Amino acid sequence: MTMPDLQVVYKRFLETKLYLPYISGFLAFREVNPLLTLLDQLKSEQPDLYPQILLIDGNGLLHPRQFGIACHLGVLADTPTIGVAKNFLMIPDELESITEMKNKWHATLQAKGDRLDLVGKKNDMLYGTALRTSSKNPLLVSQGHRVSLDLAVQVVLATCPKYRIPEPIRMADLESRAYIRNKKYLQSSKTID
Repeated sequence: MTMPDLQVVYKRFLETKLYLPYISGFLAFREVNPLLTLLDQLKSEQPDLYPQILLIDGNGLLHPRQFGIACHLGVLADTPTIGVAKNFLMIPDELESITEMKNKWHATLQAKGDRLDLVGKKNDMLYGTALRTSSKNPLLVSQGHRVSLDLAVQVVLATCPKYRIPEPIRMADLESRAYIRNKKYLQSSKTID
């Protein structure tokens, strides 16, 4: 996707079998290899379109082991990444409970662009930020790989002109769901002679 006009310039789908179940906090082990395959295909097919930065639907440093899928993919692909999560992943003994965090968000985040930094209780580590991108619940933005939190916030806000979810993530989600629906439709409409 181009910046600042947010136009899709490359689209690719990869059908893959996932062998691991979804386990909260272990998304990278389930999904990073297909993502690396897609990035390698892009690099070989159209290297001029290889992204300068990746927005990942998942966490970066805002993770119980400070190494979510955005960190994992960024390191393996040697590409700057930003973690963008819709749901709060608890970090025991470091951040408040989900209920306490939501109460803070609703009291603090009033307008688009407002943010509430998520700082650890024990070590003052900056895990990420709750960022208001629309009139709804905030996104949880965190550093992935080779990106500061301030840059991550700038990029996320620049890619959320209308919707809560950044356009690259939103479009990837919409396009992949359409692909799956179309494939199921084509399979169900086949006739047997």
